[in-house]
Amino acid sequence: MVYFQKMTPAGYQQIKDEIAALKKDRPRRIKLLQEARSLGDLSENTEYSTAKRELGHLQSRLRYLDKQLKYAQVIQPQASGVVDLGSQVQLEFVDDGEQVAYQVVGRLEADLAQGKVAFDSPLGQAIMKQAAGTTVSVSAPAGTYQVKIISVN
Repeated sequence: MVYFQKMTPAGYQQIKDEIAALKKDRPRRIKLLQEARSLGDLSENTEYSTAKRELGHLQSRLRYLDKQLKYAQVIQPQASGVVDLGSQVQLEFVDDGEQVAYQVVGRLEADLAQGKVAFDSPLGQAIMKQAAGTTVSVSAPAGTYQVKIISVN
């Protein structure tokens, strides 16, 4: 069975941009490998080993990203009034009153430092399909806590 990775249009574009950057860098890496190879004895040539390893990492990353695009399911954000993939949410942690803003995104796009929470994370699962004004209980590995959804955009 094939599992598609849900993501926002911005996440899909981010992967495409990274692929383009890697493809642009590939000829330079190949040239470095050729130059290192021309230095002579390959058994003691650290420049060759390094260039070969870096080119291998680049090609591996390209294959990985191509596979992510192949199995991507781009979800268009919709203004339905409930939390869904692509929604911007304002949350309040009930225990300390702290308010934070997050965008609900796919697993591959998640980055709390940038205010992006995965839809399948404990917090994401708790707030999905909930409307503004709802208080939900989040069951995380560190314990259970309450979050109130202030707004959904």
